[in-house]
Formats: sequence, structure tokens, C-alpha cells
Amino acid sequence: MTETAKTTDVVHLSIDVMAPIAHAFETFTQRMQTWWDPTHHLLTDTVEMRVDAYVGGTITDVGRDGSTCTWGRVLAYEPPTRFVFTWDVSPRWALEPDPDRCSEVEVIFTPLTETSTQVALVHRGLERHGDGWEGMAQAVSGPQGWTLGLERFTTAVQV
Repeated sequence: MTETAKTTDVVHLSIDVMAPIAHAFETFTQRMQTWWDPTHHLLTDTVEMRVDAYVGGTITDVGRDGSTCTWGRVLAYEPPTRFVFTWDVSPRWALEPDPDRCSEVEVIFTPLTETSTQVALVHRGLERHGDGWEGMAQAVSGPQGWTLGLERFTTAVQV
């Protein structure tokens, strides 16, 4: 994994995966639960992650008991090259109901060859979260944040 840049309110990460672009996009968006760290959910006992495949849709965790937790909104869904969603999580790691206090994550998929893809992730606007945003920025940019997520994605996406 290459870390291209990290500033206080923007996190940039990039990784090359051995998978065709369409498969990488589909795994990231429609098979999110295969690579997301199971300890990184707001909802206890999450068994499924649903990503609506359209702008205006949501990202929702579903619990074993059927409960749900919607923690993101789809801002761009452009298969197989671009996916943008909001991060509706407060610095206290709870749902953030105010859309003006949410950051956003953009993921760009670029084919390197027919069987490999570069995945570039930018998590920006972290300062919008208000008090405590610096701790969130450290968490999502640290080894247990997006770095871990993309490492897990690399394993899940292999064909």
C-alpha cells in the first residue's frame, strides 16, 4: 500500500490489487462486509452491509436480529471507476444526524492492466465533524483505520 499524502483533515491512501476493475468496484461496494473489519461497526452483531447502487442511496449495517444502522449516504456511484459516500459518524463513534457535520470518502478505481487495478481512497472534510475531529482523523488514517480496511480489501478482492 502506498500512502500518498496525509494532512490533518484529508487522508489519501492508494493500493494496487490483483483484480479487474469491475470486480474491484463490485467487491468494494456490493461485498463490503467481506473486507470491512467486523469490529468497526456502530451496530453490534452486524451480519450484512448494504450499499445502495445509486446516488441518494445509503450504506446500512444490518444486525443479526434485523436491526439496522444507516451510517452513510451515496453521493456518487459510477461503476466501475468512482464511488463517493458520506461518513455520518461522529468523533464519539456514534451516528451523526447533521449532514453538515459529516465528512466524505471518495474511492477511485483505475485499471493498471486487464487483471489489476489501483484503488485510491480520499477521506476529506474531517474538520466538519467539529470538536474531536482530530482524533477521528488520527483513527481513520492510522493502522486500524483505512489502512486495515484496504489491506483486508486486497485479500477479499482476489479472484
